[in-house]
Amino acid sequence: MVSERLTVSQINRYLKFLISGDPKLKTVYVVGEITDFRRNARSGHCYFALKDSESVIRAVMFAGTAQYLRFEPENGMNVLVRAAVTVYERDGSYQLNVNDLVPYGVGAQAVAIEQLKRKLLAEGIFDEAHKKPLPKLPQTIAVITSKNGAALQDILNILGRRMPQVTVLLYAVSVQGENCPTDVAAALKDISLHRRADEVIIARGGGSQEDLKFFNDARIAYAVYDCPIPVISAVGHETDVTICDLAADLRAPTPSAAAELAGCRRDGTAYAAIDIACPPCIAAKVHSGAGTPVPVCFAEYTEGFGRSGAPVEPKRRGCM
Repeated sequence: MVSERLTVSQINRYLKFLISGDPKLKTVYVVGEITDFRRNARSGHCYFALKDSESVIRAVMFAGTAQYLRFEPENGMNVLVRAAVTVYERDGSYQLNVNDLVPYGVGAQAVAIEQLKRKLLAEGIFDEAHKKPLPKLPQTIAVITSKNGAALQDILNILGRRMPQVTVLLYAVSVQGENCPTDVAAALKDISLHRRADEVIIARGGGSQEDLKFFNDARIAYAVYDCPIPVISAVGHETDVTICDLAADLRAPTPSAAAELAGCRRDGTAYAAIDIACPPCIAAKVHSGAGTPVPVCFAEYTEGFGRSGAPVEPKRRGCM
């Protein structure tokens, strides 16, 4: 008995039906080394393959997705992709339709950061001529950091001792995780739009390179560069230098040093503290760890902070 005869197109169409209908293949995460990478100059689509020690699979990232890449993929780079397995019916081949692609491993991340540094340097984001001097007598300092981190307490302790009458406006943000760049950029945009402070401190305590990688992001660099108010960056320990540090008007080795530098002369000596009248909303004072009262007004972003990338009016929860 002769089995049913099938055309080539029927087989390919059936395989496409099977693969596209398998829920396990709609979203897969694949680690591999990039090979044969090319970006079509006209369409913007990216074509490449991922390989490991035993196999190779073709992949494509279409222009609509590729335009949001924050680094330039290179042959030999290890990456993690989020993709759907699809069948190219005409050729009878299957491939990964890539929706997201990020460096995987310390080496690949370092390459991506160096690529971004070169790009931002060429755009003038790190230019010394653009950097603004710190104000002589800041009355309000905006601090962008975690509300629960040690960095905030270190800053309050120093300001409480050095500049007890200064108003500290806290922007409570994520300082690690995927939301960090969006949160920090949105806080800077809000401060810039409403001119809420005389200077800004972006702070995060020490951590691994994996923890600090979210400050090596173009969104933060552009927001720092565009901020008309002087920005001090204090991310990580003294030996850690992030893209946020390079874009800032002044880099401090630690959050405590950032507070020391706020309101200092160029020779590093402090200005005398002045009596600044506090507006009613910050009349209440909170004691720092050193026991010195520091007027603090906590402005907290609530649900949806930074997701749209647009400034969000902070909801005041009162003075604490």
